[in-house]
Amino acid sequence: MKKINIGLFGFGVVGEGIYKVLEEKPQLNATIKRIVIKDSSKTRNAPSALFSTNADDILNDDEINVVLELISDADAAHDIIKKAFNKRKHVVSANKKLIAAHHKELLDLQEQNKVSFLYEASVCGSVPIIRNLEEYFDNDLLNYVSGIVNGTTNYILTKMANENESYQDALKAAQENGFAEVDPTADVEGYDAASKLAIITLHAFGKKIEVQDVIRKGITSLKMEDFKYAKEKDYTIKLIANSKINHQTGEITSTVLPTFVELNKTIALVNNEYNGVLIGSSLSDEQFLYGKGAGRFPTSSAVLSDISALKYDYKYSIRKYENEKKGVFNETGKRRVYIGFESQADDVSSFFEEIEERYQSKNYNHIVGVIDIEKLKQKEIIENTNLSIIAFE
Repeated sequence: MKKINIGLFGFGVVGEGIYKVLEEKPQLNATIKRIVIKDSSKTRNAPSALFSTNADDILNDDEINVVLELISDADAAHDIIKKAFNKRKHVVSANKKLIAAHHKELLDLQEQNKVSFLYEASVCGSVPIIRNLEEYFDNDLLNYVSGIVNGTTNYILTKMANENESYQDALKAAQENGFAEVDPTADVEGYDAASKLAIITLHAFGKKIEVQDVIRKGITSLKMEDFKYAKEKDYTIKLIANSKINHQTGEITSTVLPTFVELNKTIALVNNEYNGVLIGSSLSDEQFLYGKGAGRFPTSSAVLSDISALKYDYKYSIRKYENEKKGVFNETGKRRVYIGFESQADDVSSFFEEIEERYQSKNYNHIVGVIDIEKLKQKEIIENTNLSIIAFE
């Protein structure tokens, strides 16, 4: 592709950042020709002639060959991307919720229309996880992908673990620093990480897991007593997204869980808004990717990387993707976990197949033991806000 003419949907902090970079770097040979926004009354830091509220001004413009989708409304983004594909336009997106929900459909549409669909920015900010899984690990037998994929929760957990801040104070600091939204639910309840893990799982193992099938627990139930326990045992607590495959059965276990991490482990050193991902394989053992995962500039960096790749007609080959073969997810296996609870009425001993440790006090209690995956994924357990559920690595 010699010249990239971009139609941009959305002009928030990332969209404006991309516009400025492209204006300052003509060597990228990419120009934003039109920007579609929702609210035309706002003052924008770009010429007014670029803006429109009509999506067709981009979709029906034959000179625009790349659609850059940076809006928050997943349903509207889904409609835009489908129409862009049918108009034979390449698409770059950062919308992890949309992609995780419609991954298979969008991959099929890009193939049918022979265009590129790139979305590195949807997963780990500036960390090039998808490109690595697609290219470097294409022929290697992967065993697992595991790590911190949400910078907001990692920032909050760092404050709680290292500075003894309460959850509310840590969340407030994350919001003040631009790492957490006014409504942080998607991040702190683990939905964002689950969407990212669904995308990663397809690129790692070629199998599509639905977001709702990821065993997910956020960080809002964690108490300071849990962090005291972690400190006593030389652990820290991280929200870990993990997908691992049993090569004998083909079953994949995909979880997003607060996890005790030994302080001497690489992932324990990933703090604040940074992301860190471990890729385990049969040939190259373990690789570690690290970088900023939250904020304007990391996302902009990944988007620009995808735009630049289009100059070379790059597309994800997705050679591992088995379109017609359904994966087997989270059906068997056991997990060693800690469950903390305040009230004796919440006694959780019946959840465990094997109890290793039990602690009772007037104000707080915990049990450590082995629990079956089938039991762990039950909503009355995993979604119980009275329970701190923390896995062991």
